[in-house]
Amino acid sequence: MTHIEELKDKSETRIFKAVFPNTTNHYDTLFGGTALQLMDEASFICATRFSRKKMVTVSTDKIDFTTPIPQGTIVELVARVDKVGRTSCVVKVDIFMEEMYSYQRDRAVSGLFTFVAIGNDKKPVAIIDN
Repeated sequence: MTHIEELKDKSETRIFKAVFPNTTNHYDTLFGGTALQLMDEASFICATRFSRKKMVTVSTDKIDFTTPIPQGTIVELVARVDKVGRTSCVVKVDIFMEEMYSYQRDRAVSGLFTFVAIGNDKKPVAIIDN
């Protein structure tokens, strides 16, 4: 296993949340903006754990909302580094929905988040020290 593959494994980030009424829209499903905020947070933590550098989100890509997430369910966000460049990395985030009182579990949302490592001068730096 390469050093980068090892870092990818160690930096995988999982966050669990309950879907409460204050996070839902008028259809009683998780508001898309809230889902994006949670995904950005999980991907930021993952990118930071991977690089141990100051990281900033520079783009999101291909966010697929495939299944509505109803109020009263549990969600698990799973963030994992997908690609690594010289100063950046792409983190894939999946949101899995679980019913509270059964073992039903489905992937509901997935997306890609790109981060750049920055120095104190806020300019890009190498994401991995050699």
